[in-house]
Amino acid sequence: MIDRSTVDKIYAAANIVEVVSDFISLKKKGINYQACCPFHNEKTPSFVVSPAKGLFKCFGCGKGGNAVTFVMEHEGMSYVEALKYVAKKYGIEVQERELSPEEVRKNDDRESMMVVNSYAADWFRETLSGTDEGRNIGLSYFRERGFSDSTIEKFRLGYCPSAGDAFTQAALAAGYQEEFLIGTGLSGKRESDGRYYDRFFGRVMFPIHSVSGRVVAFGGRTLRTDKKVAKYVNSPESEIYHKSNVLYGLFFAKKAIGQEDNCILVEGYTDVISMHQSGVENVVASSGTSLTTEQIRLIGRFTRNVTVIYDGDSAGIHASLRGINMILREGMNVRVVPLPDGEDPDSFARSHSAAQVREYITSNEEDFIAFKTRSLLKESASGDPIKRAELISDIVASIAEVPDPIMRSLYTKETAAKMDMDFQLLTSEVARKRISHGSDEQTRNFIRNQQEQQRDERRRMENLSGLKGITAGSNMDELEKELVKYLIKYGHRNFKYKEGKSFVELNVAGIIIGDLEANGLTFRNPRYRALYDTYVELYNQRLAESEDETAEADNEIGLHYFINHPDPEVCNAAVDILTDSENYAVSKMWQKFDVVIENEIDKLAENVPRAVILYKSKAIESIIDSLQEQLKDENLPDDELLDITHRIAALNRERMSIARKLSRLIL
Repeated sequence: MIDRSTVDKIYAAANIVEVVSDFISLKKKGINYQACCPFHNEKTPSFVVSPAKGLFKCFGCGKGGNAVTFVMEHEGMSYVEALKYVAKKYGIEVQERELSPEEVRKNDDRESMMVVNSYAADWFRETLSGTDEGRNIGLSYFRERGFSDSTIEKFRLGYCPSAGDAFTQAALAAGYQEEFLIGTGLSGKRESDGRYYDRFFGRVMFPIHSVSGRVVAFGGRTLRTDKKVAKYVNSPESEIYHKSNVLYGLFFAKKAIGQEDNCILVEGYTDVISMHQSGVENVVASSGTSLTTEQIRLIGRFTRNVTVIYDGDSAGIHASLRGINMILREGMNVRVVPLPDGEDPDSFARSHSAAQVREYITSNEEDFIAFKTRSLLKESASGDPIKRAELISDIVASIAEVPDPIMRSLYTKETAAKMDMDFQLLTSEVARKRISHGSDEQTRNFIRNQQEQQRDERRRMENLSGLKGITAGSNMDELEKELVKYLIKYGHRNFKYKEGKSFVELNVAGIIIGDLEANGLTFRNPRYRALYDTYVELYNQRLAESEDETAEADNEIGLHYFINHPDPEVCNAAVDILTDSENYAVSKMWQKFDVVIENEIDKLAENVPRAVILYKSKAIESIIDSLQEQLKDENLPDDELLDITHRIAALNRERMSIARKLSRLIL
């Protein structure tokens, strides 16, 4: 366990903009920052980070929290793991009590696998430079590739010796468990004789890092010339490694990608490393696998612009063609750079300076229409009408993948001009392709989402004008959320309430807590109940410490207490309530939020009692429903039947009294 004082230090040091920027590219928007949400696929940024409030919120999917909960959500870490990550970032020493053997046994498997991988990366690196075999075989290979010592160190390159189980035996001797060595794919165990073996024996090692820089897997390249031996072997899928979700080099490239607003996509490990060494750092690779949608979306967290550079041979060209449609489908801009025949990004970067590489990219990059036209026409017989029709159909299929209608129209016009085709005919063909692919359903979904956003925006404007959305028809969840919102935002404030012909000064927290406690009402929603109970505990504690019975008005329980609460559930619920909106124009949100605060303060005297009364009404309605269910029991004794009937009548009278107070009938 981490002691509370250390947790407080971590929260005090954590800058949410710095932490979130480790994983996604943020752009400043007024006093806040925004980006496309890393937790769901979107084209328009709805993810907002507020440095002043120390919170993040996505108004698309609804996720929100603080710096620690962001790391938890993004990296799949436990609360303690996320705390350690943030602590390490800010140089805070974390002291933990020694775990019992039972606690060690139950320790998180995922973290254990991460630790094993980190040990393996260090071991392979030390073997590379610290053993004769490592230097003579592994280090010689890297030097032949032109990699400098600093580059080898940066990418943590290593070597696994050819002795079949050298690494496994070293890891076991160091105390690492067989379960996690096998689980990560670093080691195997033969069924025939139970002997261990190293998965990567006799290979140079390329550690694969997550976005946050942790080693999640390895790629190993054999240096043998035997064609029966696979050239590359990668770690298998595991709890910590899903190859379709990982891009090699992204950890080292993410800052440069944000600065350049462009990501260069290549094919292999050495392509990335050579490009980095040449000075071009905004480059990543698909780890030797076919490009996946998840990898494209990962790039989309940092930029919407992708430049694809593959080998100049036929296989490289076809790999480029396969990836183009996928990139377009995600609403991203794609350009392609063909390399000279016989060159790949690795060899080209080693033979040119960074300035020359950049100049070549700028001078030779082309959009997908020009690339497809040139590449496919080269393969077809000149003037062959069938091949020409196939080419046009292929380009139309790519245009149909573009989600933005304006971009589709521009690409269609460009194709019509290049291929001397009728624009309307091509437009019709694009529409037909979209319908056959189900894209028109995506368009309908988009329109529905836009309409929902507009409705939410109208409701927001009604709130700004004082027409609150909490009405007699609101459900219990909405009312509980409203009451908790008033507590954590304004619980310390007083307001003047008209009683007869005079005004009395009342406290927000006193009214809400007092009324609910007096009537024995308990929140049903567990998230809101956790927030309410936390507030009440602090409220009573501070009230008890004060000698003045009215001291609660000046004894504020700050918002940051809830935003940085050690219980992630309390934190996330607080962020949801404080941001208090979903699915509307994010660019206007924070200005409006400030305006809403001012309006809500002005209307506390009207809205707080109203929310309490409505909640009581709903609670009574729920009790009546429960009692009426009991009346359906045919075996109910007469005395109980009469008692329930009287209780229902009394509760209905109370409802009518509440209705009169609200000047409306609650049914």
